[in-house]
Amino acid sequence: MALMTEDIISAENARTLDGLMRQRIRRTPDALAYRSYDAETRHWRDISWGEVGEQVARWTAALAAEGLEPGERVAVHLRNSKEWVFYDQAALGNGLVVVPLYTDDRPDNVAYIMENSAVRVLLVQDAAAWSKLAPALSGQEDLQRVLILNPSKNDAPGHLLADERVRFIPDWLPDSAPPLQDRKGDPHALASIVYTSGTTGRPKGVMLTHYNMLSIAHSALTMIDVYQEDLFLSFLPLSHTLERTGGYYLPVMSGSGVAYARSIMQLADDLQHIRPTVMIAVPRIFERVFGRIQGQLEKQSGLKRALFKMTTDIGWRRFQRQQKRASWHPKLLLWPLLRRLVAGKVTDKLGGRLRLAVSGGAALSLPVAKTFIGLGVPILQGYGLTETSPVISVNLPEDNDPDSVGVPLRGVEVRVGENDELLAKTPGLMQGYWNNHVATREVIDPEGWLHTGDQARIENGHIYITGRLKDILVMSNGEKIPPMDMELAISLLQAVDQALVIGEGESFLSAILVLSPEEWPRLARRYNLDADSDDSLADQKLHAHLLKGIKGTLKDFPGYAKIRRVILTHEPWTVDNSLLTPTLKVKRARVLEQFRDRIQALYKSGRNGRS
Repeated sequence: MALMTEDIISAENARTLDGLMRQRIRRTPDALAYRSYDAETRHWRDISWGEVGEQVARWTAALAAEGLEPGERVAVHLRNSKEWVFYDQAALGNGLVVVPLYTDDRPDNVAYIMENSAVRVLLVQDAAAWSKLAPALSGQEDLQRVLILNPSKNDAPGHLLADERVRFIPDWLPDSAPPLQDRKGDPHALASIVYTSGTTGRPKGVMLTHYNMLSIAHSALTMIDVYQEDLFLSFLPLSHTLERTGGYYLPVMSGSGVAYARSIMQLADDLQHIRPTVMIAVPRIFERVFGRIQGQLEKQSGLKRALFKMTTDIGWRRFQRQQKRASWHPKLLLWPLLRRLVAGKVTDKLGGRLRLAVSGGAALSLPVAKTFIGLGVPILQGYGLTETSPVISVNLPEDNDPDSVGVPLRGVEVRVGENDELLAKTPGLMQGYWNNHVATREVIDPEGWLHTGDQARIENGHIYITGRLKDILVMSNGEKIPPMDMELAISLLQAVDQALVIGEGESFLSAILVLSPEEWPRLARRYNLDADSDDSLADQKLHAHLLKGIKGTLKDFPGYAKIRRVILTHEPWTVDNSLLTPTLKVKRARVLEQFRDRIQALYKSGRNGRS
C-alpha cells in the first residue's frame, strides 16, 4: 500500500469554518479538492484547492455586495455540489449565518423555516425549483435576493424570473475578485441554523457555532485516521449535519478529496467510477443493498446460497478475530478463496477501495451490519443529534462492535440518567434553539447535560441504544415495549418496505406494513390475488405468510416481540405525504392518525376473540 499522508488542521488553528478553508487553500493549493460530473461534457471534472479559493473569492465578493449585516441569515437549497461549498464559505466569510434546506422538503415547510429565521438571500438549484418554492414564499418581506444556480430560463413562468429579486449566478458573480483575506472571526459566533426535521410539530432551529462543528470534526480525526489521499463520496444531503460536518468540513480539515455523486439512482455507477475510500451513509442505503442481495440469493441454487452464508460467517469470524473477540479457526484458511469467489464481487461493486464506511442518522440493523462486515465492508456505526454537531460517538476500526453506536468522541462525556436516558456534554453542543428558549430548557438541563431522548446502556466504554423515550409502547398489562429494533428487523423482509409496530394500551402487538412494490406482484401471484385490488391486502393467507416471516426475523428478540396482526398498504410513507421527515424518520403520530380507523377495527376484532 502506498504511503498515506496526514495533514490535519486543528480547530484551534482554523478558529472559524472559513478560516479552516483558507488554511487548506494555502497548505495544499494543487491537491484535489472536489470532483463532480459535468452533464454537458459527460465527464468528471476535478478542481484543486487553489481553484476553490478563486471561486470562493468571487462568491464572497458578490455576497458582500448584497449589503447584509454580520449575523443575518442566508439559505441554500441545492443538491450536493462544489457550489454548495462556495456559497457556504462566502456566507461564513462575510460573517453571515447559513440555513441549509432539504431539496426534497415540502414548500410550506421551507417557507416556515425561511420565515422563522428571517432569511435574506436564497440560493436555489434552477428555475424549476424556484417555481415550486415561489408561491409559498410570496409574502416573505425579509427575502431580498433569490439566486438561481443553473442558467436555464425555460422551466419557470416569466413573471417569476421577472421578479427584481431574482438573479442567475453567472450574471451575479463578478468575473474576478481579490484573493481571500484572513478575518479575525469569533469561533463561538453563530455559523448555522439547522432545522431539525422533527417527527412531531414544527421543526426547531438548532444554533451551531463555528467551534461546535470544528471541534467535532477535529475530535473525530484524532480517533480515526483520514489521509490526504482519501477520496470521499458525497451523496447524503449536505443539509444533513452528519454529511456537512463529516463529509465536508472534516475532509477540508484532513485535506482529502470529495467526489459528488450524481444521484441515488446513479449511485451504483458512481461507486464504480469514483472508487471512494471513505463513504458516509444512512442505514437505509445499506439496507437497500442488503435487500437486493437477499432477493438475488433467493433466485440462486442452494449451493450458491450456502456458499454465500459460509462466506459471511467466516468473514464475520475473521472480523471478530481482528477485534480480539474470537480465536483462530481452521475455517479461516478458506477466506482467500471465498473473498475471490464471493466477497470480492460485492466489494468491487462499491469501488474496491472502500476503507471506511460510516453509518449514522438512525440505527443500523445488526444482521445488515454483520453481512457487510462479513463480506469485508468496514462499516463503523456512529450516533449523534443535530444538536451535537452532530456526532456523540462512533465505533473505531480497531474497536468496532456493530451492535453498539461506538465510544464517545474525545472531549465528549456521556452518562445514563432517569428512565435510562442517554445524557451528553460535548463541545459540539448547540447554543440552543432559535427563538425558542422553552424548547432549549427542555433538552439542556442547568448542569449543561443534553437530554437526548434516547434510552441507552453503557458497557466497556461503548454506548448501546435500547429505545426512544417518546416511542415506547405501554401495553395494557403495563409492559413497556421499545419498537425501534423490531421495526428495523421487520423492514428487512423482502416483502416489506416500511414497518411500524403498534399496540399502545392494547394486549398484543401488531404492525402496519408498507409492501415492497417489487415483491408484491410475486406475492400476489403466489396466492392467486389481484395485485391491482386493495381487497387483496385483506387476504388471510397473505397475512399468515407475512406473520410467519415476521416470527422468523424476530426469533432472537425478547419474549415480548410477538406480532399477532398486520395492516397492509401499498402507499409508501414519504416526505411529500408528510409521513416521513426529510431525514427519512417515520412520523409515528401521523401514520397512526392515517390508519386510525383500521387500527381500531383490528383491535376491536382482537378483543372480541377473533385473533
